[in-house]
Amino acid sequence: MKGRSGENDKQRVEQRSRAVAENATRNRRTEQEQVAKVRQYEDFVDKRLKPDLQNAISQRDALLAQRKTFTDLAKSIHMLEQQKLTKLRIMINLGSEVYAQAEVPDSSRIFVDIGLGFHVEFTWQEALKFIVSKEEMLAKQIDSSTGQIASIKAQIKLVCEGIRELMNLPSGDTS
Repeated sequence: MKGRSGENDKQRVEQRSRAVAENATRNRRTEQEQVAKVRQYEDFVDKRLKPDLQNAISQRDALLAQRKTFTDLAKSIHMLEQQKLTKLRIMINLGSEVYAQAEVPDSSRIFVDIGLGFHVEFTWQEALKFIVSKEEMLAKQIDSSTGQIASIKAQIKLVCEGIRELMNLPSGDTS
């Protein structure tokens, strides 16, 4: 009996050692898979989401600059109306920050850049109406762009949370 018991013990020990070795191999494979997955998620954030975020921010900044230009134009038109100026002496940017003095004999009509390189001649009142509608359109585009930025930031946060969970790190949320 003792011989069989020794053989059974020896077989059990061998089975346990094989199981431990298989678990170790499986754990190494799992760790390697986790590291690969983490790298994949990090690459997605760095190569896709962050550039998308930068582009969205740049587009919104361009829209904000355009809105400021129209707001400044409206202020200038209101100032011209209040002062009842018909003749103007102004400095004109010729390009490359080179300026020349110019005289405008009749300032009752102005040219406004309406986009795509087109300029339209407006009276002051027509220009103000156009500016109001353009500012409304720009406000909607800015809101949409801000929503897109928030969405991308949420996606980045979600992926970072997934990475944190894969790495079994404690939550960075302190709230």
